This record gives sequence, C-alpha cells and structure tokens, in this order.
Amino acid sequence: MKRVALGVVALWLAGVALAAGPHAVRKRVQASMLVSGSITVAPDGTVKSDVIDHPDKLPAAVVSLIERNVPTWRFAAVVRDGRPVIAKAEMNLRIVARPIGSGNYSIGIEGANFHQRSPGQMRSAMRREPPSYPRAAIRAGVTGTVYLVLRVDRQGKVADSAVEQVNIGEIASDPELARWRRILGDASLSAARRWTFAPCDPGKEAGAPYRIARVPVTFNLHRFGDPRPGEDYGHWKAYVPGPLQPVPWLDQRMLSGGVDALPDGGVYPVAKSLRLTTPLAGT
Repeated sequence: MKRVALGVVALWLAGVALAAGPHAVRKRVQASMLVSGSITVAPDGTVKSDVIDHPDKLPAAVVSLIERNVPTWRFAAVVRDGRPVIAKAEMNLRIVARPIGSGNYSIGIEGANFHQRSPGQMRSAMRREPPSYPRAAIRAGVTGTVYLVLRVDRQGKVADSAVEQVNIGEIASDPELARWRRILGDASLSAARRWTFAPCDPGKEAGAPYRIARVPVTFNLHRFGDPRPGEDYGHWKAYVPGPLQPVPWLDQRMLSGGVDALPDGGVYPVAKSLRLTTPLAGT
C-alpha cells in the first residue's frame, strides 16, 4: 500500500490539516509538539511555580492550555530525611492535536515527563555514536523516533536495552508500519549496545548496581520547507504513534510519565522524577 509523507499546518482558527492516507491508519495520526520548561512543587505536592521555555515561539493556544492546566496539578510529596521538601524538576510536555470533526482539531496535554537532576546522575554518554540510518528507510523516505530504555552497569556499559515505542512519520498499512518500526528499532539497539557512560560514583550512588535511562533516537530526513535542526521548537509534527512495548527485564512501575514526551538528544534517568497524581487535564 502506498505510503504518504505527513505534513501539518498550524491553523488555529480553522484547525490542523493532515495529509490523506489509508483510512484506518489516518485516524491514528497525531499532530503534536514538544514543549520544555521547569516546575517547582511545594512540600504539600501543589505546584508552586512553572516556567515555559520560549513562549514567544509557541502558538498562543498552546501557551494558554499549559497556563490553565499546570497550576492545578498535584504531585506525590518529595521526602528527604523524613520531611516533605520543595522540589524542582525539568518538565517536558507533549501537546497533541486531535480531530473533533468538520476539519477542526482540539489540543490537549497528552504526555509529561519530569526529571530531577542530581550529582552523579548520567546526563550524557561518554561515547554515543548515532545509529546508521538504514538504507531501506532512506530510499523509502521513512522517518521516525525510537524510544529506548537502557540498563547501564556500574562501569558505564549498557547491560540491557529495549525498544519501548517507535513513532513513524509516514502513513502506511499496519504491516508496513510494523516493518519500519522493527528496522529503525533494530538500528537503534545495535548502536546503543556500543554506547558507554561515566562509571558510577561510589560516594553518590553506593549500592546501585544499575542505572536506568530513557533515550530517544530520531531518524530524520530534511525535506524542502522543513525547519532546520534546532529551529523546530514550536512547530507541529505529524506521526503515527507506535504501540507501547513492555520492557521484559524491568519492573514497569518504574517507567512513569509519557515516553514520547522526551526531546531528542538527551539521556533521561528514570529513577529521579516527580510523580503526578492528578490527570494531565488538571483537577
């Protein structure tokens, strides 16, 4: 079945227009953007303050959506030395546009991730060569993002790796989408097994045999008219979200937050994150 490259036009009074394609798959296409910022949570779990990065680059409707919902969120209290404390974290939000009929779309916060950085945590890899872009995907013009989960040992080597989700930037039949998810996922896993991170700091991570992290890997072909890398913040992107896959060697309860609410190019430790207790749509 013929594939169709996805394109999105932000038209906030008329909705979001998506390219046509196979009917069943087209219904699953998402138009979305990632928004970054930070959040501060009070000892009682209420939101003390939040900051959005570069609000001037975002559609007004997205800024308004975040301003309405984030202040109403509630989090599990962060406890240190037996006492609830103020906690600050990096915040990444996945904003998604969904069809509501007559060619119009509504927007909502569909995913969120919160990360508390601390000394000794792995922020980036010492050796992290990007995966080779599969030739078949290049020839076919297939793009996508692979979300990996890694288990890194105390020496900084990747002991285990798994694909948690793969989003594809084309419309195609389900068998074709499954094939491209497998091809891009395998290429990412092959590269990840060769990555190395800084060894654990015994004074700061004593007793931790492994560190768990999520790493997004993007396969992108620059097309005429696309924003240049680093200049796409605030732009809508369309893709077909892949199914969420369980990680066989990890307790799934550790994997909180939206997996696809992570910007490309980062390493995101799983252990240190705020836990949201209310819906993303607010209380």
